[in-house]
Amino acid sequence: MWCRRLVCLFKVPCQLSGSTRHCLLWLPHDRRTIFAAAARWHHTTPESLKCAWQLHGDHLELRYANTLMRFDFVWLRDHCRSASCYNAKTNQRSLDTASVDLGIKPKAVRVDETTLFLTWPDGHVTRYGLEWLVKNSYEGQKQQVMHPRILWNAEIYRQAQVPSVDCRSFLETDEGLKEFLQNFLLYGIAFVENVTPTKEDTEILAERISLIRETIYGRMWYFTSDFSRGDTAYTKLALDRHTDTTYFQEPCGIQVFHCLKHEGTGGRTLLVDGFYAAEQVLRQAPDQFELLSKVPLKHEYVENVGDCHNHMIGVGPVLNVYPWNNELYLIRYNNYDRAVINTVPYDVVHRWYAAHRTLTAELRRPENELWVKLKPGKALFIDNWRILHGREAFTGYRQLCGCYLTRDDVLNTARLLGLQA
Repeated sequence: MWCRRLVCLFKVPCQLSGSTRHCLLWLPHDRRTIFAAAARWHHTTPESLKCAWQLHGDHLELRYANTLMRFDFVWLRDHCRSASCYNAKTNQRSLDTASVDLGIKPKAVRVDETTLFLTWPDGHVTRYGLEWLVKNSYEGQKQQVMHPRILWNAEIYRQAQVPSVDCRSFLETDEGLKEFLQNFLLYGIAFVENVTPTKEDTEILAERISLIRETIYGRMWYFTSDFSRGDTAYTKLALDRHTDTTYFQEPCGIQVFHCLKHEGTGGRTLLVDGFYAAEQVLRQAPDQFELLSKVPLKHEYVENVGDCHNHMIGVGPVLNVYPWNNELYLIRYNNYDRAVINTVPYDVVHRWYAAHRTLTAELRRPENELWVKLKPGKALFIDNWRILHGREAFTGYRQLCGCYLTRDDVLNTARLLGLQA
């Protein structure tokens, strides 16, 4: 039965709903009469407390703030925030989870206007704020977005008139850095203006928000059309939209580009919001979206040029989603580096090709293409887990520098500034 307030159940480790006779079998004979009476009790509190609860055999059901939540008893004991179970100074668990009895049940439960109280068989008391439970329950997480975003095509982005951030403000003030990171988190791209066009100054810029991720391409790299690496990017040819380092087991999170010099024509940078395209697929063909999120593929980078000898392989689906709310967090799309498809049976391959064709058609819609001419002094930061980039062919000498950043550190910087990331 649903009650407005939890009360002590005379240390009864059984469920309230269902057969009372079944519950009574858990009790000594002289306590069965007491429990039979207690099981029929209804307790109410003022209507301002919009909370109701029910105990079951292995979990607590709680309705609060328009959310119906279910908490396993072991979960409730494991997440206790008391001083003996959780170190508030280090924000680390002290309780040995493996020591919790998998059959544990609370012997007493109580709720007031803000807090759930649980008393365990050994006398230990656990307290949970009701708001904390809503935020941290599975049902609450399903309703939340991990990373708020604004999905865009070219027109949406242009109409938003997202401002660039001045280099000095970016480097010297929290306000400038926060504005930059907010733009980056929402749109997946952000620009910094008035940067001195050198590799050294670009490095200082990157280190403002993150550690630089050193890869097989080095720490900071110069980028010219000298074919010094075994990659199409080191030519003057056009590059179709793609994400980088799909052949890493964990693709690089953020990419920084800064054009230091271009004496020629062409070479505009293409940017496409992969999440926007994936959202269109989800709406039009949810079965294909699901297939793209489940079929594992190999991406491969084989290089034997000069002193560079590498053979990298990364495995993962094209679309990566959080399983509890289906929120997309990573797109791994690079037709140049996709390896032989040998990770799925033949009867799935054809359906995958159809789904891949649907996604590719969305990614290639002209209205989704944002073209940007990179110039000396304007640095571009790209979320490589979301935004696909490419370029048109060019003539003349074109030199870029850049690097990859560790995603965790960028998000860490954003959270420390009060942003949701």
